[in-house]
Amino acid sequence: MDLRQMQYVVALADERQFTRAAALSGVSQSGLSAAIRTLEDELGTALFDRSPRLVQPTPAGLALLPFARTLLAQATAARDAVVQATQRLSGTLRVGAEQCLGVVDVSTLLERFHRRYPQVEVHFEQAGSHDLVGRVREGELDLAFVATTEHLSALSATELGREPLVLLTPPDHPLAARAVVDWAELTASPFIDFVPSWGVRTTTDAACAGHGVHRRVRFSVGDVHALLDLVGRGLGVAIVPRHVAAKPEAARLRVVALPDDTPAWVVSVVTSAGGSPAPYLLELLEGAQPGTQLGTQLGTTPTANVRRNANGVP
Repeated sequence: MDLRQMQYVVALADERQFTRAAALSGVSQSGLSAAIRTLEDELGTALFDRSPRLVQPTPAGLALLPFARTLLAQATAARDAVVQATQRLSGTLRVGAEQCLGVVDVSTLLERFHRRYPQVEVHFEQAGSHDLVGRVREGELDLAFVATTEHLSALSATELGREPLVLLTPPDHPLAARAVVDWAELTASPFIDFVPSWGVRTTTDAACAGHGVHRRVRFSVGDVHALLDLVGRGLGVAIVPRHVAAKPEAARLRVVALPDDTPAWVVSVVTSAGGSPAPYLLELLEGAQPGTQLGTQLGTTPTANVRRNANGVP
C-alpha cells in the first residue's frame, strides 16, 4: 500500500469512472486499473464494484477512503513543512481570479502556498476574466485564474480544464422539460447573464451571434449566486458552466443541454514575465492531488498534461 495507490483510490471514488480518474491522476487507464487490482489483491477484498457505466466503492472501499484522503493530506503537509524549513522565499505575490471557477480551488491553493512560504505577502482580488487578463498584461497582477481564451497571446497561459455550457431555466419554463434545446428556441426567452468582463459572457455572446440568436439580456450580474437567484425567481434563463448548475442554490432549477456545437468553457492560469514568486504557486498547482486543488465536479475535465501557449514554458 503506497501513496500512489491512495491517490488512485481517491480519484476513482470521486470520479466513478476509470477514464476520468486516470486522466486526473496522469496515468493510463490500464495502469490505474492494474494498480487498483494489485491493492485489492493485497487487501484480499474488492474496493470497487465495476459496471460499464459507473464504478462505485464497495463497503471496504468506503472504509478505506477517509484513510486514503488523510494519508494524501499528511504527505502534502509533510512536503510543505520540508519546503518551509529549507526555502526562505519572500516578496509579494499578486493573484486574481474570476468567481466560482470550479476547475481550480483558488482558496485552497493560496492556503497551501501561504503555509509553505509564510514570508511571501499575498494580495488577492476577484474580478471578471477580461479585466484580470488586462491587469496581468499591465503588470498589476503576477498571475490570474481566468475563464477566457481571448487576448492571451502576450502572456504565458496554461489551460487547467474545460467543461460544457448548459442552459438553466426556472422549473415552470417552457424549455424546462427539454433534454436538448435548439439555438433558435433561445430567441424568445429573456436572459440573465454575467457582466461583459466575465469570460462566459463573451463565449455565450459569440455562440448566440454565430447561430443567429438575437437574445435579450434583461439582467447583467457580477455574482454567480445573484444569477441563480434571479433565474429561480423566474426572471429569465441563463447559460452557465455545468458546475454552476450543480450548486445547491440551483437545486430547484432545470438543466437543459445545449447543442453539440456549443463552445466549451475553458479555465486557464495566465502569468506575466517577471521575478515574482508566481512560479512557486504554479508548482503547487501542477502537483495537485485529487481532492485538493484541481477538481472534476460534474464532468469538468482537468488537463492531465497542462497545455501552454507559444509564450509559455514547455
